[in-house]
Amino acid sequence: MESPEYIFSVFTKPWKNMQVEELGKLVRDMGFDAIEFPLRKGFQVEPDNAEKGLPQLAVKLNEFGIKITSVAATLEEKVFAGCAAAGIPVIRIMFTVDPELGYMACEEKAKRELEKVLPLCEKYGVKVGVQQHFGFYVNSSMEVRHLIEDFDPKHIGAIWDAAHSGLAGEEPEQALDILWSHLCMVNLKNAFYKRVNGPEAGEAVWHRYFTTGPHGLCSWSRAVRYLKKRGYQGVICLTAEYDDENNVVQYCREDLKYIKSLLEESV
Repeated sequence: MESPEYIFSVFTKPWKNMQVEELGKLVRDMGFDAIEFPLRKGFQVEPDNAEKGLPQLAVKLNEFGIKITSVAATLEEKVFAGCAAAGIPVIRIMFTVDPELGYMACEEKAKRELEKVLPLCEKYGVKVGVQQHFGFYVNSSMEVRHLIEDFDPKHIGAIWDAAHSGLAGEEPEQALDILWSHLCMVNLKNAFYKRVNGPEAGEAVWHRYFTTGPHGLCSWSRAVRYLKKRGYQGVICLTAEYDDENNVVQYCREDLKYIKSLLEESV
């Protein structure tokens, strides 16, 4: 049996002020094959220029052997059009929850939003990937599953994020199994809860601390064993999110080396 194929991507959010050529060289030198690009105001390409800017960005990055495998963006038609023109297959999104409105009402609203963009998915051949996120978001794997399970995975997919899964208290094997039918991308980062007040202060206050791969609540090694067991192929994105922002490049290199070592181990 042939070995699974993986594409190693990195989210370029920390490097918004770099010239594209600098960015391409950095990503290549860190050892990545691809990027997820934040299509947001202030970055190398902004949403209003998506249709022209994304194809131009893709051409420039290709000179360094780097593909764009996803964008973090909104669901406007110009974004779909730009992704199609640049050969970008996935738009990553997350859904917030208004506690005043209530979770189920927000879920129903999110379903309607996804239904509205199905024609754009079909027209442009671009998939929407929904990722979980801690806090007042769709924040667990089952919540993502319940939101998207009735949609064709050709159009609407799930992006499993290790850090947010760990923060939600999930077992990685169970979380991945829940999302498997729609899984289109795996985000690898890690985090843990850190108490920021002492026991004399009364009710505990916890902050989330984003750290390197081996040191968070989610076991990357268990997640990788499960992905290999199920024959996952495709994008593994390291999201370059660390609370210690002064050492992001170093940590990206270390985490990429770590994930590759895990993938090389036998199941």
